[in-house]
Amino acid sequence: MATESMFVQPSIPKFDGHYDHWAMLMENFLRSKEYWHLVEKCVPAVLAGKAITEEQQRQIDEQKLKDLKVKNYFFQALDPSILETILKKDTSKDIWDSVKQKYQGSTCVKRAQLQALRKEFETLHMKTGETVNEYFARTLTIANKMKANGETKATQQSWRKSCDL
Repeated sequence: MATESMFVQPSIPKFDGHYDHWAMLMENFLRSKEYWHLVEKCVPAVLAGKAITEEQQRQIDEQKLKDLKVKNYFFQALDPSILETILKKDTSKDIWDSVKQKYQGSTCVKRAQLQALRKEFETLHMKTGETVNEYFARTLTIANKMKANGETKATQQSWRKSCDL
């Protein structure tokens, strides 16, 4: 039996609306395929009228093919409603930047989400009939959402200082 058959092929991370988590998974997936550089730097463009060698043309064509593979991964990872907004993007970098801009959220939005999550965390209490495990799961869910929105000890301390707590 070949060694290759023992390895499990990683699946393409599906975007579920949680951009930061998906972006981390997708970046790791693309790095494992050695395609991440295309998302970071884009496919090099050839200037019109510039003479290039056959070897340079071969390398450009190879990069374009790899970029098409990355775009295909994005098409498989994203919901059709999101795809409609990015179909006109030429490169995988354009798609990545577009999804990032649309779903990552601005600093102000994240601050507002953090504030709402902090309030929810502070008013958290066990519901009637709720088990300790269910309560703990709700608590962890809120804490994880806070962390995903940038909550750290430093942000907690600065928030407390600004609120005179």
